[in-house]
Amino acid sequence: MNTLNAENSLVLIIDIQERLVGALDKDIVVSKAVKVASAANALSIPVVVTEQYPKGLGNTVEPLKAVLPENTEIVEKTSFNALLEAGMKERIASYGKKQIVIFGIETHICVHQTAAALLEEGYEVYVIKDACASRNKYEFKQGIEAMQQNGVKVSCVEIALFEWLKGAKNPKFKEVQALIK
Repeated sequence: MNTLNAENSLVLIIDIQERLVGALDKDIVVSKAVKVASAANALSIPVVVTEQYPKGLGNTVEPLKAVLPENTEIVEKTSFNALLEAGMKERIASYGKKQIVIFGIETHICVHQTAAALLEEGYEVYVIKDACASRNKYEFKQGIEAMQQNGVKVSCVEIALFEWLKGAKNPKFKEVQALIK
């Protein structure tokens, strides 16, 4: 199947941290990330968050932290590819999900390298383009293109949310729809 299924999804949020967001022209990525994390919470989709060297780059931004599901795992990393961190492959595998929805900062570095590694592990990988960012537009564009060439499915916030819902009869429809109004 080429659409997302809430029962088979895991959300992986990459490095939406204080100093990285501060280096961007706009922080649209934060509001988009909040929408996806809020929908994941409403739909009981597990979320894993990474923080690249938080001692130097700060922690996950507060508006995002505030909407994360209670059992969200936050993993410190120094590798650009999150799967190179000790135990990370096993942590992701432990959820038993085949679809990994990934987004964050920086698109062309950590998001791209992690997405490539997830593909190699056999996952269906969906990048939420409008919830990704890089400091430079050219690098952002190249990161998205590289992921797409590797076989990552490029999506956006609204596509992901409505694929998870499947239809207006979903009991969480109004709650999730309200996130994008």
